[in-house]
Amino acid sequence: MAGHRALKKIAKRGGEVVLIDGTLIPTQRRTGRANRPNRPNYSGKHRRYGLHLIALTDERGHLVWISAARPGRTHDITAARRDHILAHLRAAGLGALAHLGSIGLDDDGDDPVVVTGFKATRARKLTPAEREANRILAAGRAPVERGFAHLKNWRILTKLRTDPARATHLLRALLVLTNIEATTGNCSIPQAARDQHKHPEQRH
Repeated sequence: MAGHRALKKIAKRGGEVVLIDGTLIPTQRRTGRANRPNRPNYSGKHRRYGLHLIALTDERGHLVWISAARPGRTHDITAARRDHILAHLRAAGLGALAHLGSIGLDDDGDDPVVVTGFKATRARKLTPAEREANRILAAGRAPVERGFAHLKNWRILTKLRTDPARATHLLRALLVLTNIEATTGNCSIPQAARDQHKHPEQRH
């Protein structure tokens, strides 16, 4: 996994945690009897068709790795386990902040590397301390959303079909361009590529 090298770099720079999250990249729905295999790409959570991916960012929200694109109905935990995220985190000596939907991803009670916060149930409400811990965790995770926002701002993604292999190649190429833009202020990106990118302040 290329992300393993990125995690090692973060640890070498003195980093202690990364942010992990999953997202849905909306796709154009293919219709017709011949396109029944498109059904796995429907995300009940988002109520639309798309491709799922997970990403790792540093504490500032800088994207360091994205997974292969998978059918939209894929759960974050399933994707993280397929990519052996926990093993790579432990190998790099890093922890990770994740949302409540990732509860159960790290079941090592003695040495957990993924922090997910606390979840209320019908039988038990959160204590004030647990609510405060969740608030702090949410604030710490906020930058990961900015990382996704920059990646999703590429207009070419609006034409994305549901072929995971092609989408993976495209998304990883856009990840490189996104990071170049973030570090160089567009200076190294060809004009044609920059024209395909819409900055967050231009979104509607």
